Amino acid sequence: MQQTRAREILQSLIQGIDPISGEELPHETVLQHAEVLRALLAGLSALEQASARAQRRAQLPGNVGRAWTTEEESRLVAAFKKGDSPTVIARQHGRTLRAIEARLEKLGLITAEERTTRGGFTGVSDAPPPRPRTRRGGILGRKRQQRRSR
Repeated sequence: MQQTRAREILQSLIQGIDPISGEELPHETVLQHAEVLRALLAGLSALEQASARAQRRAQLPGNVGRAWTTEEESRLVAAFKKGDSPTVIARQHGRTLRAIEARLEKLGLITAEERTTRGGFTGVSDAPPPRPRTRRGGILGRKRQQRRSR
């Protein structure tokens, strides 16, 4: 069964309509229970998320997520040393610009400062560090503090 048809069936059931005949379902069916409707909505949401993920994935270059081979790394180094731009190299290798820059950085051919994309191959990001956790000032916190000061 195709996902589009599955979504149509779930939408019909959620609306209380028989997906085959198009007629309204009787009011005493199990589909009228809130828990069953929530389950149908969850299933519909999961199908829609999977469809959206597949559409985003289809827009990415073909080699996204694949391991680099030594032969591909050699071609990358040669193209970079020849003067090809990372954007052109990315297109040739079927990878994202971020992947090309990360590999060039890992190979020591560029520095993190020379990259146009964020985050290095080491996992360092430009995001600010997380805030330190502070104590909550609720009544329990005050009682603990009073006990400690005695």
